[in-house]
Amino acid sequence: MKNVRLVRHGESAANAGAATLDHASIPLTEKGVEQAKRVAQSVGRVPELIVASPFSRARATADATISVFPDAPFETWPIEEFTYLDPTRCVNTTVGQRKAWVDHYWANADPSYIDGEGAESFLEFVGRARSFLDRLATHPAQDILVFSHGQFLNTVAWLIERKPLQIDAQAMIDWRRYEIDNHVPNGCGFVVSRAFSDSLWTVSDSVDIYGAVNLNMLQARSCMP
Repeated sequence: MKNVRLVRHGESAANAGAATLDHASIPLTEKGVEQAKRVAQSVGRVPELIVASPFSRARATADATISVFPDAPFETWPIEEFTYLDPTRCVNTTVGQRKAWVDHYWANADPSYIDGEGAESFLEFVGRARSFLDRLATHPAQDILVFSHGQFLNTVAWLIERKPLQIDAQAMIDWRRYEIDNHVPNGCGFVVSRAFSDSLWTVSDSVDIYGAVNLNMLQARSCMP
């Protein structure tokens, strides 16, 4: 059985409501650092591989676990968060200030739309999540620990559970509802697994009451056929 433990980064400055300069270098807050430490304490067994997004908040969260397991192999994969708004117009803005742009983007529901240089389309974003699952399936490591972002992790789970045949406007609307209904808190996550004899992934819940991922207490989450 291949088990992949997926963790969202700890609380970032943007999550806490601060204005940020760019999407890639947002730091963790003090609370986010503590969440990262709790995640590291809950890991339990040495991962065969640790993977992180190139964005600093995910890497900083991963660093807490890397310090506990310094001999575990580490790799950076393109599993960064969905950048669907033009980064240049988002400079020095808060989540609240961007709300109208966010609402307009999702109401438009155009999977191929690109908001500006440095942004990606929903089609491209889903393609990255598909590529991530393909890479996991072929990687020789069987116990993998991944540090990424809320929307990316929800896309991975959505692909597994919804199994969309095409990425059209309706799929985009469904994803948005799914993402809101299945919000992944900072420092929390879930596990996806795949039997050697099966080509299908399954998803399990893995969140404890302290706001950190508890990787040793899993409950099956029902998946759509």
